[in-house]
Amino acid sequence: MNKRYFIYLSYIGTAYHGWQFQPNGISVQQVLCEALATLLRMPIDLVGAGRTDAGVHARCMVAHFNTDVPIPDLAHFAAKLNSLLPYDIAIDKILEVKPTVHARFDAISRTYEYHIVSKKNVFLRHFAARFTESIDFDSMNAAAAMLLNYSDFSSFSKLHTDAKTNNCVVKRAFWAKRNEEWVFTIEADRFLRNMVRAIVGTLLDVGRGKLSVEDFCRIIEARNRCKAGVSVPAQGLYLFDIQYATDIFA
Repeated sequence: MNKRYFIYLSYIGTAYHGWQFQPNGISVQQVLCEALATLLRMPIDLVGAGRTDAGVHARCMVAHFNTDVPIPDLAHFAAKLNSLLPYDIAIDKILEVKPTVHARFDAISRTYEYHIVSKKNVFLRHFAARFTESIDFDSMNAAAAMLLNYSDFSSFSKLHTDAKTNNCVVKRAFWAKRNEEWVFTIEADRFLRNMVRAIVGTLLDVGRGKLSVEDFCRIIEARNRCKAGVSVPAQGLYLFDIQYATDIFA
């Protein structure tokens, strides 16, 4: 009988052209599909909960696949799958879900983090973005809190996407110090292409004193990507968590 499974995985995005299949580069989706096909001895169609761009990392990505090949021990199957994957992709767990559950459309929230440092650190070169200017994080947190008051985030969306709506419900958004890093956390029901990196770039303009909190609000209200700041580098961004209702599992 055909069954559907959720794969929970993490990966370092440095070596990949993002999550999604690419014609001219290796993607995480491609590597994982090839490993699954080797184990199950059949082509596998893998659907991710979202797509991360080149160089972006994931602490928690979720993807679903269907197969009629029996998998009696999911933990053992996950271990075998891990043995076929490179060091920078790791399977956390595999769970059976109800046949109609969709990794992307049934996600109720997603959380991203963006990491920045001020000092040069060779060990964080691929895992945080470096900004050497003086930054006012109190002002940035005041601006970040304003995100919860809006729903249309066209100003932070990549242009010419296939999104049917630019509306998102932001549930929390804040900066916090974590050892030598400053980390921006944002949770929403959905995200637009390039949204987090554009938000962080604009918040940094607030932190540098180039924009006020009121200016930040006006940028959101303009619904114009050209009004917002530049997108920050990919290596500081992490897909951190994806949440689902508890009744999706078989």
